[in-house]
Amino acid sequence: MKVNPMIESSRRRLIVGISGASGVVYGVRLLQLLRNAGVDTHLVMSKTAEVTFAYETAMKIADVKALAHTVHGIDDMAASISSGSFRTMGMIIAPCSMRSMSEIASGVTTTLLTRAADVTLKERRRLVLMVRETPLHTGHLRSLTALSEMGAIIAPPVPAFYAKPDSLNDMVDHTVGRVLDLFDLDVGVVERWGETPALKRRSGPRDDAT
Repeated sequence: MKVNPMIESSRRRLIVGISGASGVVYGVRLLQLLRNAGVDTHLVMSKTAEVTFAYETAMKIADVKALAHTVHGIDDMAASISSGSFRTMGMIIAPCSMRSMSEIASGVTTTLLTRAADVTLKERRRLVLMVRETPLHTGHLRSLTALSEMGAIIAPPVPAFYAKPDSLNDMVDHTVGRVLDLFDLDVGVVERWGETPALKRRSGPRDDAT
């Protein structure tokens, strides 16, 4: 059966949001891996994210934007990704600040980043929030619970030490690889428990399995 090219295109189109929280490297690595995997990316980045890039990386904003197939301005509320009729696989916000998370939870969105996330939820598409904050107060937890009840996936960037990472890059790759697993995208960077030779269980359960 011949596949409608428009349907096939939407299956390989993902929105990537980068907020101003610490950890902008997660968003960058997602863009790189998705480009290598042949997935079209629509990038929207908050103004605060551009400030965070200056603190945390040596990358120029133009170089970050060049990794995406399409870049949308944070104030462009008429962009394609602001409409549910524009079909996508869903959206990842990496990292997701508490401010962005709170806007999405309330439904009162003021930027294209949070509007696109709101659209993703209302269209029942997959929304993954790599929330980056600790410790969390009760207000944060209530908002996160509300988002989970709405269908969002809360995926804090937690390192997997069982993979025995040799570097920060290894930790970032494993984390974003597991996030992409949520979209059935295997980009070849995840050390999988029970599958990767070095991670096959030798005997008995893991210490934290009880």
